[in-house]
Amino acid sequence: MRRLSLLTSLLITLILPCLAQDNWRAAVDQKLPLLGHRNWIVIADSAYPQSSSPGIDVIETNADQLEVVQYVLAAVNKSIHVRPEVLLDAELPYVAESDAPGVTGYRQQLEKILAGSSAQHELHTSLIQQLDDASKMYRVVVLKTRMAIPYTTVFLRLNAKYWSDDAEKRMRAKMAAGAPPGR
Repeated sequence: MRRLSLLTSLLITLILPCLAQDNWRAAVDQKLPLLGHRNWIVIADSAYPQSSSPGIDVIETNADQLEVVQYVLAAVNKSIHVRPEVLLDAELPYVAESDAPGVTGYRQQLEKILAGSSAQHELHTSLIQQLDDASKMYRVVVLKTRMAIPYTTVFLRLNAKYWSDDAEKRMRAKMAAGAPPGR
């Protein structure tokens, strides 16, 4: 009986960390189909605070931030219903290597991952305010990572994949001009 108990403990010790490492992936895969236009996915550094807003779900990944960014972007890009607007902290380009060792390499790697996207930079406080505002009506998913460099959070504001910003502008212009519907 004691042998069985030791064997069970050993298996739990070996298997649970492997399962935990993939829990965040399963959470992304489970939540993404439920998310849509106006929802956010945030890939945050380790100091990102737990929010008191009920509209913000925080998931601890215990993973490398760039790995999480790659996974989430790939999942969103494979989806049929949403596309990401990538937002980065405006402060990130100004963080000095001497103040935050590793930030230069991080910026270079992130730039490669985001190649082809039109990432925008906004002040961190503005992005946090936008999250707070969005979370009052819409779900925000925050994936906390092991990242320990400031201003490295990657914000993804989701938009409808099948409806472009240009199509929205054209439709609104027709409505304002009193054009007949459907043309």
